[in-house]
Amino acid sequence: MAAAGGKEWEKAVPEGGSLRFALIAAVTCLLVGCQRSEPARLATDHNRPASIAAEALIEPDFGVSGTFSIAAVDPESGICGVAVASMFPAVGSAGPYVKGGVGAFCTQHYHNPDFGPRALELLEQEKQPNAILAELLAGDMRAGQRQLAIVDRNGNTAQHNPPGAPQSSRWWGAISGRNYACQGNTLCGPQVLTTMASAFESTRATLADRLLAALVAGDCAGGDHRGRLAAAVVLAKPGVEGLWLDVHVDKSDDAVLELAKQYVEMRHESQGAWAESHRPWQHPCADRPEPKPPQE
Repeated sequence: MAAAGGKEWEKAVPEGGSLRFALIAAVTCLLVGCQRSEPARLATDHNRPASIAAEALIEPDFGVSGTFSIAAVDPESGICGVAVASMFPAVGSAGPYVKGGVGAFCTQHYHNPDFGPRALELLEQEKQPNAILAELLAGDMRAGQRQLAIVDRNGNTAQHNPPGAPQSSRWWGAISGRNYACQGNTLCGPQVLTTMASAFESTRATLADRLLAALVAGDCAGGDHRGRLAAAVVLAKPGVEGLWLDVHVDKSDDAVLELAKQYVEMRHESQGAWAESHRPWQHPCADRPEPKPPQE
């Protein structure tokens, strides 16, 4: 398990950005038709595309989506997935892009929806993750505001953090390991990502189980310091058109735990031996801290 970015794990950055987020979140909620405590859904009809089209949600260079996520692949099966949580409404329809046998990509903080399809296209061309991020960010006026992560079908990873993020987006950072990449901003602290990485590595189960275990662990460690509004887990499998698994909560008071409950109650071939994925569901961290910004 390796930390990405060296001293980028903690940087002092300028103030600002909260009003912009509030306006963007309000507009996004109107566009996607968010409703209070919308149930998580399993996409059994595969109507949603494998690379989630967010163009209808956020204009390029106009989306501050504070988020924590994990992207990962299973090189043996070709299954690729992302689990994500945020105070940004319907974050599962904005940040993750996955394609079976190709890879997984996350775009967050200053979100650009054009990056997702392009990243998957370049992965299909067997370009290396580092080269793909370099191509996406070349000439980008907001490169310092982006947080990106990519994992190819062989488990190679690359990440880019937002050194120009405003004070309201602290804490931010990234960790990568074998076949996975964890990243986040507006977090309660570094424990969110270290706990996610540990949970992913220690869970002996399917990729879907491991992604959920990591997301729940990050939430239990504090998660997004602004709250727990939305969460999702999406997977794509070779030979299956569209998303193989799509469970998401678009607006809730406790999105990750609501997502976990829905995951426990459903039955899908992506689920495995993870004990917490089986009935009866139990609260994984009843004594978890309330979200709050990290101490200076």
